[in-house]
Amino acid sequence: LVRRLELVARLIEADVGPQVFKVELGSFDTHAGQANRHRHLLGQLGEALAGFARTLGESGRWDEVVVMTYSEFGRRVAENGTGGTDHGTAAPHFVLGGRVAGGLHGRRSDLTRLERGDPGFTTDFRSLYATLARDWFGQPLANVPFAGFDTLPLLRNA
Repeated sequence: LVRRLELVARLIEADVGPQVFKVELGSFDTHAGQANRHRHLLGQLGEALAGFARTLGESGRWDEVVVMTYSEFGRRVAENGTGGTDHGTAAPHFVLGGRVAGGLHGRRSDLTRLERGDPGFTTDFRSLYATLARDWFGQPLANVPFAGFDTLPLLRNA
């Protein structure tokens, strides 16, 4: 991930043109032995993103970047019999960049009120996409497939 984000940073600094880059850090599908694997994976993610932010900050480009994580599934709350968790319904997303308003957006899941063992989501992921489409890419929400979803105060003005 570090090498891929270094390449993305070089492309941004070189103004080659693409507005969207996708990089991947896999192996989060931890049905067994999750504690150590997640600790290692989240450490990799944190170090790679910190280096990416530092590089773009040093070149004066960090305010021109927004990074968002996503996953196709969440995790269940309860550990299964093999020290992992199974697929669930809700998951956190991280959004970062020089213009990102830090902090928690949306409500925390109430872990005492599970739905068939899963936390209920409190913010629809399509709200993140609607927010970035409108506030980052300048698209009228009428033109995007998630137009009916609330937007979030994720970005500060430039």
